[in-house]
Amino acid sequence: MSGLDSLNSPPGDTLEILLTQWSNGDNAAGERVLALAYSELRRVAAVHFRYERTGHTLQPTAIVNEVFLKLLRGRRVQWQNRAHFFKVFARQVRRLLVDHARRRKAQKRQNTNVGLELANGRRRPQYEDLLTIDQLLQELEHLDERAAHVVEMRVFGGLKDAEIAAALDISTATAKRDWSFARAWLLSRLK
Repeated sequence: MSGLDSLNSPPGDTLEILLTQWSNGDNAAGERVLALAYSELRRVAAVHFRYERTGHTLQPTAIVNEVFLKLLRGRRVQWQNRAHFFKVFARQVRRLLVDHARRRKAQKRQNTNVGLELANGRRRPQYEDLLTIDQLLQELEHLDERAAHVVEMRVFGGLKDAEIAAALDISTATAKRDWSFARAWLLSRLK
């Protein structure tokens, strides 16, 4: 079992065991978590480059590596389960991309863009300024924190409704409703 195959993992799952060991201070276990989940984490990071310009200075591999270094070197996280791990990963990817966009904007006065899924479920290159998306997510967190987490995990973490539901300990139907509300709210604010 790897990556997001099942965020509700069975007892004795290797990733769960390694996360517990990592929580207890075993950084070697953290490195093994990276090895075990690497391909899925890289796939999640690659989603962000679907509509980016060619020659983007960040690449999926660099994102995964940088986020993981932050997790390894940062304060110890008490990993609850694999869902918690992917939730934290999504948050760190968002922070990394926003920080990168701020630096790029300061250097070149260019915006880094991200596409939002349309109401019909299809993605198109509907680019919006990543910094604007981040600001709107901060506003949404004040209005509906859970809905903001749903957006973050879906857009920045690449999680599906069932995976988001597992990470937030809510029903899949609730995750879908939160996504519908948040997407509509974001799109109305972007117009």
